[in-house]
Amino acid sequence: MHLKKIKHRHDRSKLFAQLHIILMSVFVMASTVLGSENSLWLKEERIKDAIVKIDTVFSKPDYFRPWNTYTNQRVGSGCIIKGKRILTNAHVVADKTFVEVRRYGQARRYRAEVLNISHDADLALLTVKDTAFFSGVTPLEFTELPRMQQEVLVFGFPIGGDNLSVTKGVISRIEHRYYAHSSEYLLAAQIDAAINPGNSGGPVLADNRIVGVVMQMYKGGDNIGYTVPVPVIKHFFSDIVDGRYDGFPSLGLVLKDMESPDLKREYGVSENQTGVFVRHIFPGSPAKGHILKKDVIMAVDGHAIADDGTVEFRQKERTAFTYYVDMHQVGEKIHVDVLRNSERKKVTFVLTKKKGDFRLVPTEQYDQLPRYFIYGGVVFTQLTKDLLKSWGKYWQTKAPQNLLTEMSNWPTETKKEIVVVLRVLASDVNKGYHNLSNWIIEEVNGGEYIDFNDFYHRVTSSKEPFVVLKDKKEFQIVLDRKKAEESHAGILKTYRIKSDRSRDLKEAARK
Repeated sequence: MHLKKIKHRHDRSKLFAQLHIILMSVFVMASTVLGSENSLWLKEERIKDAIVKIDTVFSKPDYFRPWNTYTNQRVGSGCIIKGKRILTNAHVVADKTFVEVRRYGQARRYRAEVLNISHDADLALLTVKDTAFFSGVTPLEFTELPRMQQEVLVFGFPIGGDNLSVTKGVISRIEHRYYAHSSEYLLAAQIDAAINPGNSGGPVLADNRIVGVVMQMYKGGDNIGYTVPVPVIKHFFSDIVDGRYDGFPSLGLVLKDMESPDLKREYGVSENQTGVFVRHIFPGSPAKGHILKKDVIMAVDGHAIADDGTVEFRQKERTAFTYYVDMHQVGEKIHVDVLRNSERKKVTFVLTKKKGDFRLVPTEQYDQLPRYFIYGGVVFTQLTKDLLKSWGKYWQTKAPQNLLTEMSNWPTETKKEIVVVLRVLASDVNKGYHNLSNWIIEEVNGGEYIDFNDFYHRVTSSKEPFVVLKDKKEFQIVLDRKKAEESHAGILKTYRIKSDRSRDLKEAARK
């Protein structure tokens, strides 16, 4: 009996010891889980602390009345990065007159200023002079180009509320796209996370680090958005190291794919040789003298170009071959393989020009007023894409066809910009032309002009009794020079126009 009691006591002690071990294990596991969840929560809170709401008041030009502007407001997002800087989209702060920022979870707004801006890449860097704004923030860091199907989080302040929004999605595609803000063709990443107006400029994070910046939506589908990816962001950062923004370099060429077997045979390109065909070399192209018309560009910096004009930038992932041009800075050397008369050659030259240098009709312009000049009540301006877009959402069909046609034309040595008669401010001096508008000018007093400055100089410096303007079809406007000058002040007063020319022309006149 005594032995039996001892045995039972021993068994109970053993049982208690086992229970203790189990409870301790559960406690340790629970502590680990809770600690992990707490750590994740702290990381997420630190990320949120770096997210910024941006309120911008901007002043936009009226391209139909280029002496006027109108004021409006927009909202966007951004994030704090090292150096007490805020990364956002250029279109969030474009044409700004006043910018304020507010951190997540705070009520106070701080005045911000733009440090650097790339309208090409739709990126901008802001800062706040009051360092209290950055107090306690851990700046967000960058990682590399994300993988396909990698999960990402999008942070921002979209419409529908005032608090921070976080949405989840995956990287569904990485390739070149036209950026809505600038019409530039650059690398972009497509995501399926829900984004809306106000998300613009917000960071896209994978594993708690930035992989992109939200820039635009695709309105023709559900949850299709695009981000400025890390390689483009880093190009912007490298560009501004010297304190000046130069943009993305251009070869200054017009190219065609080589997918046509007949085209390849015509120019002596074998089936196993691939590349793009050189159709045209722009005046001032950095490739001039190194690359010839009818050459076939086969590789850039050692990267083979396929017949469809693409290169492999990662294993089994392709995009436009210009990716390897875009990643250079203006002023850097580039190495190109060309096929000329069935012989492969290697050429090297310096990328001295940027994308915008080879357009007859400039794409979207920001933070500047349109160029204009009034003479004899006739309003002259430069043809730009901004002017065409003034015809509204469907400008591609609503704008005058004669102006739209110029979008597809190339600049030449003798014609680098186009001047149009925007409208006529009716008066006695311009009688007979009161209904004239959107008319393209080719000649001034029998001579062709090169650009808007040259046109302005030809009109204002003319000593002829008449100023005669002609178009391609020989239609003409004839203005009496003396009457135009005498009526000038009265026309401006009648139409309540403060200045007869844009600021750039005023400044040029002072020099």
